[in-house]
Amino acid sequence: MARCYSVAMRSRQPLPKLWLISDARNDAVLEQALRRLPRGSGFVFRHYHLSEAERRARFTALARIARARGQVAVLAGSAAEARRWSADGAYGAARRIAAGAATLRLITAHSLQELRGACRADAVLLSPVFPTRSHPGGKALGPLRFRLIAARSPAPVIALGGMNPNTAKRLKHARWAAIDGLSAANRLA
Repeated sequence: MARCYSVAMRSRQPLPKLWLISDARNDAVLEQALRRLPRGSGFVFRHYHLSEAERRARFTALARIARARGQVAVLAGSAAEARRWSADGAYGAARRIAAGAATLRLITAHSLQELRGACRADAVLLSPVFPTRSHPGGKALGPLRFRLIAARSPAPVIALGGMNPNTAKRLKHARWAAIDGLSAANRLA
């Protein structure tokens, strides 16, 4: 695969190394979790379980906290939707966010084949590295397969799936994201 990086991220700020991903199950603690994240971290707002109006209001409230802490606030959705909601970027499958206005683009991938659409990405969230509650019984990549796939990525890779400070140390990968692994009070201690 050819190396290709989007100019959108490089012109704004360094790509965060640590990312908090929202989910219905961590909603009640997101404000606390955002306040515990270090400056310069990233936040991906998914919340697919909410109606559009509720989702937008919740994003606005959480993005305000994230930005006050010097964090990047990314919306799961198209690049155009992310721009309309004043998000710092878009998150999702390559086919969904590859087109549209220039913005930070975080592409999701679960295999080498899914990396094909990552040429326009600022980063790839490659998952699941380890077993995760998000996909119970699903097959995890494991550290070796994760590294093999990540090495072929045309964009920087963020590890996702079963990640927490301990698994991040075990993986020895600089960039990682978590839902549960960054939501509990003791996770950054």
